[in-house]
Amino acid sequence: MAVAPPLPDEPSAEAVLRARCACRLPEHLTDLAGPAHGTVGLPLHVVWSGLRSFDLDRPRSRMSLYRAALAEGQREDLIAFLDPDLLLAQWPVLRTLISRSIRDVWESRFTELAARASSAA
Repeated sequence: MAVAPPLPDEPSAEAVLRARCACRLPEHLTDLAGPAHGTVGLPLHVVWSGLRSFDLDRPRSRMSLYRAALAEGQREDLIAFLDPDLLLAQWPVLRTLISRSIRDVWESRFTELAARASSAA
């Protein structure tokens, strides 16, 4: 059975993912109002299986929360669960744990993240 080639007007999966990610971003990093300490429980639409509770005072747990929120969170989730200072501090490592699409969209919108990445290299 032959598979038809994609239509010329059909966007690539990469383009769809980038557009989906871009529309979820806050306007400014300072819009992020998440906690910097304590335990945070993510809703099912962000983490639908496995661990849903994360201790922000434990680096690996915090990194897992940020990774899940960046990948699956809606704009309201990003604002509610991410702290701008923690995001900036973790970005050099966190950017290696998320998809290229998500990383590129965030670094394109927020030059301070791109600057953190290049200064850590």
